[in-house]
Amino acid sequence: MLLLEGEAFDDLLRSARHEAFHLEVKDTYNTPNESQPFRDFLNGGPADDYAWLQDWLDLVSETSTRGVQVRRARVVTVPHTDYTRWLLEVSHQNAKAGEEIRYLSRHDVDTGRLTVDDWWLFDRTSVAFTVFEPGGRWRGGALTTDPRIVDYCVQVRDLVWEAAIPHTEYLALGAR
Repeated sequence: MLLLEGEAFDDLLRSARHEAFHLEVKDTYNTPNESQPFRDFLNGGPADDYAWLQDWLDLVSETSTRGVQVRRARVVTVPHTDYTRWLLEVSHQNAKAGEEIRYLSRHDVDTGRLTVDDWWLFDRTSVAFTVFEPGGRWRGGALTTDPRIVDYCVQVRDLVWEAAIPHTEYLALGAR
């Protein structure tokens, strides 16, 4: 596997032709760039301006404008962690940028059929497993084109996406 960081990882989205799919299976992340906005949310602070997220939103918008389907599925524990509650709010920004997000309660899926790590699937040809440093900083993606791994991730994507509920519907069901 090859570790792709920064612009090299972003280029995976820029070069996607049909689909970029992200599976998230953790209930909390400790990425430093989210620390202050998350603390503000927990303290009932003022509405976030999302400046910390803007580069990502621009990349999603650029990618989806080219006709690439950008999708994300989050497998979450219920009751939700504070972090998941925050993501439910933040996800409105992702959706505005062109990213389709769905949620799946962990108790509604056989977790033995999932992966234990987060990953991105690009055009059914490559998978980039998300890599974090021990302190929580996102490092990049460990890229593979191994057809067995790609095929397995396609199966997991199909399983999760079929069962997951679109973000706005999930909120309407009282997910807050």
